[in-house]
Order: sequence, then structure tokens, then C-alpha cells
Amino acid sequence: MTDFLCKVEGLQVTFPHRNGDFVAVHGFDMHVKRGEIVGLIGESGAGKSTIGNAIMDLLSHPGKVTGGRVLLDGDDIVQKTDKEMAYLRGRRIGMIFQDPMTSLNPLMTVGDQLSETISVLQNVTMQQARVMAVERLSGVGIPEASDRMNQYPHEFSGGMRQRVVIALAMAGDPDLLIADEPTTALDVSVQKQVLDLIRSICVERFLGVILVTHDMGVIAQTTDRVYVMRHGKLIETGASAQVIEAPSNQYTQDLIAAIPRIDLREERFRNPPKKTGEIDKWLLENKPSAQTGDFLTATALEMDFATRKTTFWGKGSGFRALEVPDISIARGEVLGLVGESGSGKSTLGRILTGLMQPTHGTVSFTDHGPLTQVKSAAARKALRRDVQVVFQDPYSSLNSRMRVDQILAEPIRFHGLAERGQINHLVGALLERVGLPADAGRKFPHQFSGGQRQRICIARALSVRPRFLLCDEPTSALDVSIQADMLALLMELRRSLGLTMLFVSHDLAVVRQVSDRVAVMKKGVIIECRESEALFDAPENDYTRMLLETAPRARVCS
Repeated sequence: MTDFLCKVEGLQVTFPHRNGDFVAVHGFDMHVKRGEIVGLIGESGAGKSTIGNAIMDLLSHPGKVTGGRVLLDGDDIVQKTDKEMAYLRGRRIGMIFQDPMTSLNPLMTVGDQLSETISVLQNVTMQQARVMAVERLSGVGIPEASDRMNQYPHEFSGGMRQRVVIALAMAGDPDLLIADEPTTALDVSVQKQVLDLIRSICVERFLGVILVTHDMGVIAQTTDRVYVMRHGKLIETGASAQVIEAPSNQYTQDLIAAIPRIDLREERFRNPPKKTGEIDKWLLENKPSAQTGDFLTATALEMDFATRKTTFWGKGSGFRALEVPDISIARGEVLGLVGESGSGKSTLGRILTGLMQPTHGTVSFTDHGPLTQVKSAAARKALRRDVQVVFQDPYSSLNSRMRVDQILAEPIRFHGLAERGQINHLVGALLERVGLPADAGRKFPHQFSGGQRQRICIARALSVRPRFLLCDEPTSALDVSIQADMLALLMELRRSLGLTMLFVSHDLAVVRQVSDRVAVMKKGVIIECRESEALFDAPENDYTRMLLETAPRARVCS
């Protein structure tokens, strides 16, 4: 047995293209010991996931390894045949993918998927595999594992699905585990559970772990060593504490400096430079003069969902997902909404914007009246203009068959906000307003990065000159530098245009930077709602205190 479980030497990965080969990874070196967690960090496109896929021999066509070696216990697996690599996957190398919903078959029960995998990798009967599957599910912290074997993936929460994926990755008792963004979009408490589980598995089974992430807080609290990548190249490596507390490379310093802090509010987010330009004048047309008071109020909100019938002739019972006695948002205010997955954050946001009808209760906009009385086509059209949403996933919220200029022009044309000859100019100005070139409108959504797509979503929301924005997890899957740009943009737009916002997020550091007040939800109930600084400095509720204590932190360089 060698000193290193896995050693990557001079790895080069190339994607052939008709306009010339694209080198995604340039001469990358890395080593992993048994019982060690190694972090791999960098912005989107840095090559992090490419390295993990190269080790697993799962590169997307036509990508291929064109140089270097990948040694597993001294054996170069780059030279292995497809059949030999198929045998190694699962048995020697396991992988936890980013999205558990795409990693699991929605048409098979969790028990069948895990049992089938164990049966193949361990060469045991299906009956033996099912017994082992129950043990594996219990081992990753899933309660009542024997009962949950017969459930489907959609019946599990996000954190529980990720635990199932970890159990699948460990089904063949591998020596090396590659975790590719395993906590993205998970709330802080579930994220801590998943990371603690990975750490305990590493220690108990004495295996090596490569943790791919863009979250520096996760790196700080979980990994032993870290490799920092940029544009496919290794730019810095060392012990995690040393790299985070005293980075030597300027890029690493900038990456760490971009992380929002949970311990204090930073002026760079709260008071970015105010911009005034031609597009701002258009966006502010027909805006009412400065007003005070509440923009939105809601009272006695309740939301019930029907559950499955226990028998064919029986009646389905109800599940109360939301119970909020009252909530209000003042004009020009940013209200942060935090809580764990399933707490009711997105449900409340959709009810407040009229995308869902509550079972009981009233939502009222000062300028439009109660939503239940907004019935005429003209009134509904006016409300839709004033209330806009920036969704979490920019991939699915943009029409992939339309060019960006068509996507932005459509709402302007629908609401009759400009003459036909002005629309193209306005679209270009909107794109520039959110930090994209005006000619970006000629491209399709798939030709942009995640951060750029989210900017397009913001531009689309602004195109109808709204007064209220629901931002539903708008930065959850973005790199810290892109996330910082997005937060500064939203706050600058809020100041310039006087927007009122409901900002839904599981990232407490982000919420602290942008919110005037914060509401904390648990099991459909708002358990605490106070001024942002007061809540973060001295939380009154034990649940809020738990959320703050479990949030990952990285020490930010001054």
C-alpha cells in the first residue's frame, strides 16, 4: 500500500471542438490520504467537477484525459479499459452527485434502488441485499429505515434524499469518495447533518474524500487540506486553516473577501453606489411619489394540503403547511424570510404574490386592495406588473427556445410599456443595467453561465417596472463572487428604484446583508420577526439560535 490513496499527477483534460481544442484542466496535481478530506474549490467553470469526473472516467463526450496520471493505490486507472473502470466504480471509488433528485430513479422505491446496487457491487442475493440496505439507511441517519424502504424519492425531504445518495455511494464500501457539491441548496441544519455524516464515514471507514464545493464555509469546517482552482489550473494549496486565514494568492484573497459575513453587516452590500441613467428614468416613469406605510399586509393565513387516502373509499386527511396570523412589508423595505426546508417559506412567498390561494386568510396590497377582489382583467394585469418574482433556478425559469432579447421584449410588449421601435433599445439598456452587454440579447439562455442567467431573470422582472420583488433563493447555487455581485445589484436596484422586496433564503449571512427585518419560520409558523441586526445579535428563540450556530463560517480576510 502506498502513502497516498489517490494521487493525481499532471492531469490534463481536453474537449475537442471544431474551432480548436478546449483544455479544461491544465497539468493538475493532487493527493489524498486515507482518513483525510480534501477540498476542491473554485468558481463555476474552474474545472472542479471535471477532475472528479475524470477520476471516475465519467467525462462528458467528447472530453478525454490527454495527459497525466490518476493513481489509485499506485495503480494508474487512466489506462484502465471501460470494463475495468466499470468494476472500480462503486467498489473502489464512490461518488455523491450534487442533485439527489437526478441521482435517484423516481419510478423505483428507495429500497429497490439501494438493494439492487448492493446486490451488484457486493455479489449477494436480493434478499441479503435488502437486509444490508436497511442497515445502510440506518447508518446514514434515516429513522425507521425498514418502513422507508418502500417509499419513493419524492416522499423524502432534500436532506433525506441526500442521505440516500450517500448510502448508494457507500454501497460497495469504496476506498475513495468524491462528493460533488453535496450540500448546495440545503438549509444550514441539514447541511451540517450531511457534512457531519461525511466526516464520520471518513473517520469510521478510514477512506479518502474529495469534497468539491464553492462554499468556503464548508471548506473551513470540514476539510483537512484545500486545493484552489481557477480556469482549470491549480493556483494555491495547503492546510485549510492556513489557506483561509492567510491566503497567498490574490485570487484566493478575493474569493474569501467576497463571502458575506454572518457576524456583521457590510456596507458594500447595504450601500452600493447609486446609479442613475436613461433606463432608470424609464423604469421610474409613472411611479407614485414617495409614500410611507405598508405596501403589503396579510392576516389569518392558513394553507392546507390534502394527503393520500388510506383506502379507496376513505377520505384523505389534511396537512396544515402554513399558519401565519399576520405579516406586513413596508414600502421600500426588504423583509428576509429564513427557515429550514419544508418550513413554508416558498409557500408563504407564493401566497403573498398571488401565485397560490390560501385555504383561509387575506392578502392585501395597499394600491390594489385584497387579492380576492382583484378579478377584472385590467386589475389582474396591473397587479402582475407591480408584483414580480425572481426564482431560484434560472435554468428552468427561462424559455430555452427563445433568445434573450425576445424573453425581455415579450413582457414590455404585452403590457404596452413602449412603442415598438423603442423596445430593442430598452432591452439592450436593461441588459446593461444588470451588468451584461447589450448584444447579449442575441444569444440563447444555454449560452450563459448561472450567474448571467440570474441577471437575465432580474432584467426580465424589471422590464415591467415592478414595485415589489419576491426573490426566492436567488443566489443559492451561485459562487461567492457572483453571489456578491448579485446582492450588490439587488440592493443598488432597491435604492435606485425604491423597490419593496421579500427575500427568501436559507443562507443566513446573505439575509443579514440585505434585510431590514427578518422573519424566521418553523413548520409553517413565524416564530420570530424582528429588526435584522437585533435578531442576529441577540436571537430570542431557541430555534433561531440553533440556525445561527449551525451556519458554516469562514474567517474573512481583512
